Amino acid sequence: MRSTSDVRLLRDDATRQRATFLELFLDLVFVFALTRISARLIVDFTDGHRGVYAGLGQALLLFLALWAIWSVTVWSTSWLDPDAPIIQTVIIMTLVGAMTMAVAVPDGFGARASLFAITLVTLQIGRVVYFHLAGHGRPDPHQSIRILFWLGLSAPLWVIGGLVNDGTARGALWTVAVLIDYTGLFLGWPTPRLGARRIGVRMIAAEHLAERYQQFLLIALGEAIFVIGLAFSGSEFDTDQTGGFVLALATTVLLWRIYFHVAGGVLGTAVDRSRDPARLATGMAFAHMVMIAGIVLTGVGFELFITEPLGHLPAAWLIAILGGPALFLIGRSTLEYQVFARVSRSRLAGLLALGLLTPAAAHLQPLTAGAVAAVVLLGVAGADTRRARRHPPETPSPPF
Repeated sequence: MRSTSDVRLLRDDATRQRATFLELFLDLVFVFALTRISARLIVDFTDGHRGVYAGLGQALLLFLALWAIWSVTVWSTSWLDPDAPIIQTVIIMTLVGAMTMAVAVPDGFGARASLFAITLVTLQIGRVVYFHLAGHGRPDPHQSIRILFWLGLSAPLWVIGGLVNDGTARGALWTVAVLIDYTGLFLGWPTPRLGARRIGVRMIAAEHLAERYQQFLLIALGEAIFVIGLAFSGSEFDTDQTGGFVLALATTVLLWRIYFHVAGGVLGTAVDRSRDPARLATGMAFAHMVMIAGIVLTGVGFELFITEPLGHLPAAWLIAILGGPALFLIGRSTLEYQVFARVSRSRLAGLLALGLLTPAAAHLQPLTAGAVAAVVLLGVAGADTRRARRHPPETPSPPF
């Protein structure tokens, strides 16, 4: 039986389904972080100093580190009371640390690598230790040990990677560190003798968790809007660039529509109905991570075809212009399976179309390639609309 002091740290019925203003304030930091990652990628696609593929790999590692921080924070505030002073202090610690890491992102593999890595490790370990000491081990004294065990495996790799001068060695060390961090998160931080942390459905504020995922995806769409506006406002406003601006806005609307059509709007119900809510919620975090990465990459594509709509299309640009929407559809298909235990044929057809059209798109102009991606997404959204008209509303039926 839980003690009264334990209950004060756990969510009650009055706070279960609400995201607090402090949590939303934290999201503003990650808006900035996404803009830094996006700006970094735009430079890689247009400048070529680091190389497109090396730049993509580096940006991915930085993104995954930031996403892990946000994801663990959201997971925690979905079963712990975010209005409790201890939890609010943890959120503020996270805000300060994530902002410092975001500032370091543009040169996160160069002169600011040590700042990024040391801040990451200090934040991850520091907030766990603080929560354990301030909460006197409540509500689960073993959870801190589980998390610290896994952080102890990855932290040296992050720090050493941040301090070495060789970029290749840094990339290798940080890749292993990311794999360790995500393996622990995915498995529930299993530890010898203690096992993994299992959270029952009654402990998770399903609607809160769903709302936080939805809010972060909207943040990613907002970052894409920021890229569109910045690119167009700095252009000559000629006909082709105006066409790119309109096309980018239309594509963003399609991404919003495809996400929120049914599955994206019933995440809370799906978690409530799941036989293993912790597993489902963790899976949803990974699905949203893929979708948000796809949106960020798609936003980079917007910048490319708005600023240079005509002329030669570098083959690497297709990674953003077509690869971004494809990555989004992969994540969205995964989410649909998690909610309904099925995947719509339209999403699979959209992925197939993007793959088959890529060789031909290499001979098109950037704006035309962007139009190809938009037409594919329009087809997926149209199929969703037709299905909704022909079938009654579907209720979530998670596969686990």
